[in-house]
Amino acid sequence: MTLTTLCYLIKDNKYLMLHRTKKEQDINAGKYIGVGGHVEEGESPTDCIKREVKEETGLTLNSAKLRGYITFVMGDETEHAILFTSDDFDGTLRQDCDEGELVWVDIDEVTKLNLWEGDLAFMKLLKEREDFFSLKLVYDNQDNLLDTIIEG
Repeated sequence: MTLTTLCYLIKDNKYLMLHRTKKEQDINAGKYIGVGGHVEEGESPTDCIKREVKEETGLTLNSAKLRGYITFVMGDETEHAILFTSDDFDGTLRQDCDEGELVWVDIDEVTKLNLWEGDLAFMKLLKEREDFFSLKLVYDNQDNLLDTIIEG
């Protein structure tokens, strides 16, 4: 089991999206995702997302809103992700990210990007709901979405 964090930074009705184009052997290659990463030993999810936002974007996350808990079942592997949003950050967006290109995308246009099929489910929940939700996304070994279960 893996614990990760994911955050969508919000500015001017846009999400900051990371177009994953630079890492070799990247399960997210070519896809647009939020920023985030693996929780390290001794970190809370909040510690992790603050570190990951700084590393990937150069921005300092002042606060983040806990929005959801996502369980990704991908074949034989399970990843648990803590989902945040934030419009409370400072600094200058870095021009060069080690993992891809950082782009601001209008929230209403995000679903037109190359996303994981399951990401469409939680993007819809982020847009339509303010309350915390739990979501389980089940994929097969070929990355096809088999099931979407909203648990809260």
